[in-house]
Amino acid sequence: MKKGNNQGFTLIELVVVIIILGILAVTAAPKFINLQSDAYFSALQGLKAAINGSNTLIYSKAAIQGVEKSPKTDIVIVSAADPANNVEVTIGYGYIRPNFNDFAVALDMSISKGDDPSDPTITTEWIFDKPNSIGFFWQTGAPITCFLQYTQATATTSPIIELPDPSDC
Repeated sequence: MKKGNNQGFTLIELVVVIIILGILAVTAAPKFINLQSDAYFSALQGLKAAINGSNTLIYSKAAIQGVEKSPKTDIVIVSAADPANNVEVTIGYGYIRPNFNDFAVALDMSISKGDDPSDPTITTEWIFDKPNSIGFFWQTGAPITCFLQYTQATATTSPIIELPDPSDC
């Protein structure tokens, strides 16, 4: 009888290949799976939805009161039994103006003023800065390039809410 040619891998060769594949997976996987970046970008998408929802409700109240075409108006968004306890925001053309207090009230969230999301003294989840008529939001700890940009409404346009490229987060 003729013996067959038994060629194959030895156990040691298989173990070496598995170890090499494990090392490659550990070093390469984080480059392909950046979960933190996805989380920052998803949080910005959630914030955008919250701002759009607030703006829709506030614009409706402004339209009912007939002030949706005014460049700057204070509007009551929550009425209290005592008018001194009413909750107001400043709107422009029916939408939230990019001001710290107005966003904090309209979105009912805790935000800090600042322009550095890596600042260790900030204890809130969100940071807001308004160097001009444009407001910027960062999530605390996010890269400086990962922000939501809010441009206030004008007489002819609704507010513009822009998100970064997901790769910037």
